[in-house]
Amino acid sequence: MRVLFISDVYFPRVNGVSTSIRTFRSDLGSCGIETTLIAPEYGVAFEDREPDVIRVAGASIPGDPEDRRMRWGALMFTLNDLPKDAFDLVHIHTPFIAHYAGVKFARRAGIPCVATYHTFFEEYLHHYVPVLPRSLGRHFAKAFTRSQCRDVNGLIAPSDPMREALLAYGVTTPIHVLPTGLPADRFRRGEPARFKAHAGIPADRPLVTYVGRVAHEKNIEFLVSVFVEVRKQMPNALLVIAGEGPARESLRQLVAKLGLANDVNFVGYLDRDTTLLDCYAAADVFVFASRTETQGLVLLEAMAQGTPVVSTAELGTKFVLKPGCGALVVPERLPEFSSAVVKVLRDKPLHAQLAERGRVYAQTWSSRALAQRLADLYRTVPGVVTQRQATSIST
Repeated sequence: MRVLFISDVYFPRVNGVSTSIRTFRSDLGSCGIETTLIAPEYGVAFEDREPDVIRVAGASIPGDPEDRRMRWGALMFTLNDLPKDAFDLVHIHTPFIAHYAGVKFARRAGIPCVATYHTFFEEYLHHYVPVLPRSLGRHFAKAFTRSQCRDVNGLIAPSDPMREALLAYGVTTPIHVLPTGLPADRFRRGEPARFKAHAGIPADRPLVTYVGRVAHEKNIEFLVSVFVEVRKQMPNALLVIAGEGPARESLRQLVAKLGLANDVNFVGYLDRDTTLLDCYAAADVFVFASRTETQGLVLLEAMAQGTPVVSTAELGTKFVLKPGCGALVVPERLPEFSSAVVKVLRDKPLHAQLAERGRVYAQTWSSRALAQRLADLYRTVPGVVTQRQATSIST
């Protein structure tokens, strides 16, 4: 079976969507699914190490230097150059230009398409269009989502809470819950000493670490406030923020205003195969408080490295953070959250217990098993007729 993936974002742009696409593609081949990905080019020297990735010329996005917008004309040229019978299904991963182009191609080719709902726009939009009243933004996000969901034959939600949110919007397209799994290489132990040496961090400083997009909707300002409280009891602690994003400069200003310039380390993007694993492994506690995650894959990546997690449980993270998973789940309140962080840092037996539980729990999120579920789902989408089936019908 042959599936066309199309996305408005992919590596070298690092985020959960890019990670999800790469993870599934790397396992789908062994499940009998061939994939081709169409994604933007980023105007930087970057070598695709994966087969069958087609890059489309892009343009910059005002106010968002990380991302690129695929040019509609170039995208249409690329899609029109593909044989109509080259694919059995289209899988859309983002709700921007890729969505409309993917739907158009699927209709032209007479094949069905599915979409993964990676982004919770209801809690996302007001951060990027602040002049829009929040209530109006939520109304627009819901209407926009319903409209796009009507365009496809099936939806994939990364978590049960995300599925429930879509149903509450009035979405009637069939929804399948299928999270992104962890590849086996995520369990390869990182080297804490190498990360600290690379980042210029003294070996004895306890690390409170966040990994992810440095964006307003990730609620990192709250984590900075938590860290202020943590330092009152553990003045040697260091907050590590790994990632890039539009909120980085405002967070730097906040850190400077609080007098924490020497106690918060913005380490930027890290290589997923080396320095990112080292970063997770070096962390004494991983902290997370996003309200908008459709899954929260970084929580599992931290657990796979044996790093205890302190997090809120909202939307998709509620789906991941099950009882006994190796995390302390706390409300988004400074006293409870900061107290939990300090407890993990000070209580060595608790730290060891959470680390072991996290490693065991993360093992249950096999990317290979989840890719097989996706392959099975593809074959049941109404309207799918694979080349093998078409040949059988014609004879």
